[in-house]
Amino acid sequence: MELTGRAAHPLSLGLPPVHLQFLQEQSRPSKHKGVGIRSLLRYGGEKRLNNRTILPFFKNSVIPATCCAAKATTCTGAAAGDLLEVDLREIKDKCKKWNWKGRYAINYFVSHSSSDPHSSNPNRPPILLVHGFGASIPHWRRNIRTLAQIYTVYAIDLIGFGASEKPVGFSYTMEKWAELILDFLDEIVQEPTVLIGNSVGSLACVIAAASASGAEAESNNKALVRGLVLLNCAGGMNNKAITDDWRIKLFLPLLWLIDFLLKQRGIASAIFERVKQRDNIRNILLSVYGNKESVDEELVEIIMEPTCDPGALDAFVSIVTGPPGPSPVQLMPTIISSSLPLLVLWGDEDPFTPLDGPIGKYFASLPSRLPYVTLFVLQGVGHCPHDDRPDLVHQKLLPWLDHFSTVTHT
Repeated sequence: MELTGRAAHPLSLGLPPVHLQFLQEQSRPSKHKGVGIRSLLRYGGEKRLNNRTILPFFKNSVIPATCCAAKATTCTGAAAGDLLEVDLREIKDKCKKWNWKGRYAINYFVSHSSSDPHSSNPNRPPILLVHGFGASIPHWRRNIRTLAQIYTVYAIDLIGFGASEKPVGFSYTMEKWAELILDFLDEIVQEPTVLIGNSVGSLACVIAAASASGAEAESNNKALVRGLVLLNCAGGMNNKAITDDWRIKLFLPLLWLIDFLLKQRGIASAIFERVKQRDNIRNILLSVYGNKESVDEELVEIIMEPTCDPGALDAFVSIVTGPPGPSPVQLMPTIISSSLPLLVLWGDEDPFTPLDGPIGKYFASLPSRLPYVTLFVLQGVGHCPHDDRPDLVHQKLLPWLDHFSTVTHT
């Protein structure tokens, strides 16, 4: 597959939006001569990817050859096309709390399948939705009801985000988020689950799936992950993960300087207070969404509200300045060896993890050599496809999920 057109933002590959916003705000071009970071981040032109998709192969199963074409019609009708949005108050009212490790209060939401709530279909696995940086459960408000027509849907606020606890002194890492996901599957869901993640939530799902597919997991004979869906997967918890891109190497000293400044409490507090302002959050969202109409006041409130919680500043500093964690490129061989069904959905107008960046290129290369990996590039869509253009996501996601109902286990 060949990627052409737009170049990636030099500071955007895997960078949390709030961090990027700070760089932009601090480096605006003045009226005098000179180029600021904002100018460096601009790019133009069209990006195209030869959109080759391959029917997933499910391990230990047989899929009828006509399944993809036949099921696509039924799954992309009303359920996929109609936007069924869950009210934010309903989400808040129905959320529950789970004590992770007996000490951390984790917020989660569950919506049981409306198709047959009294029976459990083993070929319809539950789904767990995992949000990205700065987001939370309500970021899935445009997806939950559509998915819950057929599947039991769980959504979780990762520790440090949303209505989950933000403990002071907690060291946030990608590995801890992945551990949280696996413990949630083990203790709350208690069934093999399809993980669906966005951005760093995708990476946390990759780490969790790799751990669940490892030798230790096989020896325990306890399958926790049945499938994996990645929506614009991040390369790391922060930008320091992408070290093989010249654009990151060029600005790495500046990133380290910002890390140093953020570790000074007074400076970090001033920066955080600035970037969490409503107008700044809206500008960040507008910069990462392809469909600008999706950036409404409700979305701004979803992102802004948790930033006022105790511990939010500490979480922000720890995440931005902490270790980036393992790269998905390092982890995927373990997942590949297990033949775990994988769906990759990628917005082609993503400035943070662009298709022509190292992470995007890697995932774009997988379908041509792995029959159980399916890739769809979503035209005109940004970093958060599920909220940016939920209709396009559902059109691709529902038929893929439907394969689980049609497989014959052997």
